[in-house]
Amino acid sequence: MDTKTFDKAKLPSRHVTEGYQRAPHRSYYYAMGMTDEEIHRPLVGVVTTWNEAAPCNISLSRQAKWAKRGVEEAGGTPREFTTITVTDGIAMGHQGMKASLVSRDIIADSTELTVRGHCYDALVGLAGCDKSLPGLMLAMARLNIPSVFMYGGSILPGKFEGRDVTVVDVFEGVGQVAAGNWTEERLHGLECVACPSAGSCGGQFTANTMAMISEAIGLALPGSAGAPAPYENRDTFATASGRAVMNLMAQNIRPRDIITLDSLHNAATVVAATGGSTNAGLHLPALAHECGIEFTLDDVCQIFKHTPYIADLKPGGKYVAKDMYEINGISVVIKELLDAGYLKGDCITVTGKTLAENVKDVVFPEDQDVIYHVANPLTPTGGVVGLKGNLAPDGAIVKVAGLGRMQHSGPARVFDCEEDCFAAVERREYKEGDVLVIRYEGPKGGPGMREMLATTAALYGQGISDKIALITDGRFSGGTRGFCIGHVGPEAAVGGPIGLLQDGDMIHIDADAGTLHVDLTDAELEARRKEWTPRETDYQSGAIWKYAQTVGPAHLGAVTHPGGKAETHCYADI
Repeated sequence: MDTKTFDKAKLPSRHVTEGYQRAPHRSYYYAMGMTDEEIHRPLVGVVTTWNEAAPCNISLSRQAKWAKRGVEEAGGTPREFTTITVTDGIAMGHQGMKASLVSRDIIADSTELTVRGHCYDALVGLAGCDKSLPGLMLAMARLNIPSVFMYGGSILPGKFEGRDVTVVDVFEGVGQVAAGNWTEERLHGLECVACPSAGSCGGQFTANTMAMISEAIGLALPGSAGAPAPYENRDTFATASGRAVMNLMAQNIRPRDIITLDSLHNAATVVAATGGSTNAGLHLPALAHECGIEFTLDDVCQIFKHTPYIADLKPGGKYVAKDMYEINGISVVIKELLDAGYLKGDCITVTGKTLAENVKDVVFPEDQDVIYHVANPLTPTGGVVGLKGNLAPDGAIVKVAGLGRMQHSGPARVFDCEEDCFAAVERREYKEGDVLVIRYEGPKGGPGMREMLATTAALYGQGISDKIALITDGRFSGGTRGFCIGHVGPEAAVGGPIGLLQDGDMIHIDADAGTLHVDLTDAELEARRKEWTPRETDYQSGAIWKYAQTVGPAHLGAVTHPGGKAETHCYADI
């Protein structure tokens, strides 16, 4: 492939490289050592969320160098840039978590602005921690220039007392210490070995869930999401991703050709089949929104309801991402679901081929118990379930993978923020059967829709998670286990029923029936609503305040702008 393959007159970069009027612009490129040939090639943005905040992102800079090599080999000129990321493992359990979901949209916005401002023709995006994966995918869909996504890879499992461990074990260890079951010295021993390498959290938590989505939806090369971050073959995948984006340019295949209603269906199916993070119920509707497609939490949950659960992954199961990779796991899951009729095989992908073509030679490995056949699943329905009822008219979501029970009824114990609930849990101020309610943690009310891993992990560590339930208008980490219901909508901050609850109200949860009810009549709820007043947050300026002014409800993806349906022009066509 060479520059003759591409007509510069039809590419966005013509606005900064072609004609005598652009001499000032070209002078900047000469200042960076670029040649005439490089300037007049297609300009390809290579964006990463590299930083030194956490192991999730630390290897991305190296991988970006190899992606740039692939772009160059295929006739393009790569231009590397970075954007922010907030790492949930460090932001968790304090006010910093309010920045997490906000960062998803800032990642998308900042990537969009960088590409628009410099008129890049295509995009390769590499991401590590939870919100950075959907953030870059949202930007790709919004810009609609040829794009390839690549996950930076998972962390290797740690070893502690003869077993594989992840950071979630450390969070749960905090609960063990609070319960008096562990010493602080034992916890320190665990924390020192739980995260032994670069890479994102190793279980089927949010990062690995979104990584699987990148392959299932077709935005990433087959196999690229599986290899752990330290493995040298990630560099090979990065180079291939750089070449692939140039091939997409030559064929004029864009993200919105790849992200369709069918491919969104495929992505949700893979989440359900692998017991993935409930956060997928937030990010898939947001991705659809960028493309102008109607696909809400209701649609996601309908798919979950009919999909078998076939991958035995942490936190509900036994295995981590490295174990999946060693049996070619993501491709095996896709092939198994495709052969059983659960996926749409004719969806185009970044290879230029269909999903079915990508996995046609994949063979199911029989000598393993990480992935099960659809005919003999772990459970006949998905690892994630949607709930609705008078407590959640807009819906809610719960991960049931590995859960030993599907119903719970009990009195509400109401908290207006996570800190208050966590303090009560630490003091063990609850009773078996209680339903802990954490409200005013939704997209607007938080603001920022925090995850509650510190609280849920503490409950698990105390050995009580099978005797108690927790509901929130906030979110749960992909690492959460136990009867934990998130995304309850409408949220408390806009007068949703969760904001009207009082201590002692009887709450009924049925994950089999998909229901979430409180023993209050419509008249009783309405009477309480008349007495209710909105709660002020502490965030009355700054980025988190700004987010709260525009963010929409969780069941529609917690989006912050009108989306693809409102477009009057698409960046790719400027």
